[in-house]
Amino acid sequence: MKTDKILPYSQLFYYLLTAIWPFVHLESFFAVTGPKTDIWLVKTVSLLLFPYTFLILYIMHVRYSPLITVTIILGCLGLAGIDLYYYLKGVIRWVYLIDFILELIFVMYWIFYIKMNTKK
Repeated sequence: MKTDKILPYSQLFYYLLTAIWPFVHLESFFAVTGPKTDIWLVKTVSLLLFPYTFLILYIMHVRYSPLITVTIILGCLGLAGIDLYYYLKGVIRWVYLIDFILELIFVMYWIFYIKMNTKK
């Protein structure tokens, strides 16, 4: 695997893990992320991550698409914004700050990815 693909594959794995985890073992998910009252919402958000995994696979294996790249960036920014806002409000645990940082790293990668592909 090329080193320039390590980060998108890491994001792909991270999103798959996050999407599947609440369905496989909800108790351990809550042990790490904190208790939740709306289990349906946890599972809904988890399922919403799946399309992003397919977008990442498509862009890495089929062809570059500015629209798909921007869509991935917007998804990352949305998750990062929610993480930071609700952490600062005291609603969610500090572990979400790790997700916030990861999402910003993903955003930086995808911005770099756009710049590298528009130079060609």
